[in-house]
Amino acid sequence: MLVGSLRAACALALGALALAPASAALAAKRTFVVTAVEPKGGANVEKEPFPAAPLPEGGGYVLKKPNEEGRWEVSVYVFDPRQIFVDEGDEVTLQFVGVNGGSHPITIEAYGQTFELKRGHVNTVTFVADKPGRHSIICSSHQPTMISELIVAPKK
Repeated sequence: MLVGSLRAACALALGALALAPASAALAAKRTFVVTAVEPKGGANVEKEPFPAAPLPEGGGYVLKKPNEEGRWEVSVYVFDPRQIFVDEGDEVTLQFVGVNGGSHPITIEAYGQTFELKRGHVNTVTFVADKPGRHSIICSSHQPTMISELIVAPKK
């Protein structure tokens, strides 16, 4: 009887462990490269007319009028990636690389980070993702397009 009870107790304990929620996962060290880029497109007025309506206001959009040969261009400043997903408690390192645009004044307000990113330079910031939710990474001179989101998933 004692052996049977012991087996039953062990089976119950193992079953409870299997169903129990995992304890808080160990924090991970996460590194992301975030590039400041300017995708461009262009055409000639003979094949595509120059847009009549202006683009939305802000330094994030650039629309260049046709030159002497009739070529016009449109570009937009963005971060790549646009969204970064991490878990609460992760140690996050963001390496910002300036590719296009001479200067990008960047702020990650939720984590008290403010710096200027210049073309050809790398700025690295590291912090613990201790604030669950969506947090903006903003270049103030290229709005409304140069915004990325840091999404911090809460611990379960």
